[in-house]
Amino acid sequence: MSQYPDVTAHIDIQTLFENVFFVQGSVMMAPGFQVSRNMIIVREGADLTLISAVRLDDAGLKALDALGKVKHVMKLGAYHLGSKNGLDDAFYLDRYQAKFWAMPGMKHKDDLVTDIELTEEGELPFSKAKFMAIPSSKMPEGVIILKKNHGVMIAADSFQNWLADEYFSENSLIQMQKMGFIRAANIGPEWRRVCEPVKADFERILSEGFQHLLPSHGQPLLSHAKSAFSKTLDEVFD
Repeated sequence: MSQYPDVTAHIDIQTLFENVFFVQGSVMMAPGFQVSRNMIIVREGADLTLISAVRLDDAGLKALDALGKVKHVMKLGAYHLGSKNGLDDAFYLDRYQAKFWAMPGMKHKDDLVTDIELTEEGELPFSKAKFMAIPSSKMPEGVIILKKNHGVMIAADSFQNWLADEYFSENSLIQMQKMGFIRAANIGPEWRRVCEPVKADFERILSEGFQHLLPSHGQPLLSHAKSAFSKTLDEVFD
């Protein structure tokens, strides 16, 4: 599988809730400019869905296979990681012959084609969950709300919780701090600049019942995510 991008540094798969797992990994955005990124795994029966895919090393793949069978790969944001968007989607789609879920209008690396479109009226590969779009975003973006464990939101670039971590290079951390990325309960600053979402879309999402955030960027925000982002919205949009 040498045609795929190399494995980048990552932690072991973590169990955050029953049937919900988390991996923090990394990506080199430019020479000497490394940042962290996350993959979220949701299990339904024996079937696994990978959200914001991060390629795992051999030991990680063995642990992944022990959790269940990868049947679905899901992409929640068209902007995610910019030029690195979808870096590892093809690896998992080919390895497991999985179905690819994405929002209408999303473009993909490696000439990938969406198998199943993510819409608010459509199906999901796991139960007790809801997909919500951010309609005002100039590039397709959405979130998943898992209606269990007191409510768990899964996000791409919109809802972030990026703090300093081991996968930031020294230069990237300095620059990301200057650009406003390193902040708890943050609305992705570069995504917001490019996609120009409106506050009402976030207020609609925050009207849902959830306590936790599993972001594609940053640390899981557990127990108080909804209240934390309510404060952030007022600061960012007002």
